[in-house]
Amino acid sequence: MTNARRVWLLAMACTALFPLAHAQGDNYPNKPIRLIVPFPPGGGGDTLARLVMTRAAKELGQPLVVENLAGAGGNVGSQAAARAPADGYTLLYGTNGTHAINHTLYKSTGFDPRKDFVPISRMTRIAALVVVRPGMEVVTMPELLKLIRSRPGKYTFASAGNGTTSHLAGEMLKSQADLDMVHVPYKGGAPAMTDLIGGQVDLMIDVMPNTAPQVRGGRVRGLAVSTAQRVPSFAELPTVAESGVAGFDVSAWDAVFAPAGTPRAVVDKVNAAIHKALADPELKQQLASRGSDPAPSTPEELGRFVNTELERWGAAVKRSGAMID
Repeated sequence: MTNARRVWLLAMACTALFPLAHAQGDNYPNKPIRLIVPFPPGGGGDTLARLVMTRAAKELGQPLVVENLAGAGGNVGSQAAARAPADGYTLLYGTNGTHAINHTLYKSTGFDPRKDFVPISRMTRIAALVVVRPGMEVVTMPELLKLIRSRPGKYTFASAGNGTTSHLAGEMLKSQADLDMVHVPYKGGAPAMTDLIGGQVDLMIDVMPNTAPQVRGGRVRGLAVSTAQRVPSFAELPTVAESGVAGFDVSAWDAVFAPAGTPRAVVDKVNAAIHKALADPELKQQLASRGSDPAPSTPEELGRFVNTELERWGAAVKRSGAMID
């Protein structure tokens, strides 16, 4: 067969696939969509996933079936999503944990966040709060920084576990503010918060869905937010950067991904549905009450963002020395 003949046959094969790809997009979706949430039901991530994607599913005109596949910090569910058919009927709720932190923290996650998934859209940016135990002799962030510096190694910060967002946020604060404080890891955010409320540890930096209810209930004291800008639902609290730690900006995030090979027409439909959902005033209010800001993106923007976050959180994990086999 001549080279010219081979080129012609290849061109005809590619042309034949174009109508199929468009047809998949035109018909999508025509059955329920499965969203894998790689965390336990009832947690902050699960709640945010259901809030946003249930609303997006209404835009798509099909029911959403949420499947919680927890384990290994989100790796178990992410692996399952990576192996699912690339037809748009299985989507993954991903976070800065599954698509950034874990790939330095774990010896092997079992999936590649860039090669095994097609990015669809970011959903929200999730601020964290610096909170201190009841009775601690500080009422502002500058006072906390001064107190910790005055007694190196005396004060403790809790986290939901080694390599979690709350752990790495604390390590970032230690590094950028030149603090000497002791990390106390727990098996989850709930027991960490329980001991903070009980006075067994001194402070914690955790996402607002976990900390905001405790601050509003008067069980712990909030001193500052972790993001570069103030959070409207806690407008009275300054940022850590405003409080003397220049450039400090830490936030968790979530996004939606599809298995690699999912047709672009399908990706675009889901992206548009997420954007419409996040523009809904009622949903915006629900998110704001949980310290989350809508942050929709294009697929390309999300892809670039993941690349940046892999480096940023990876560096934080290395500084912390955390490692899970």
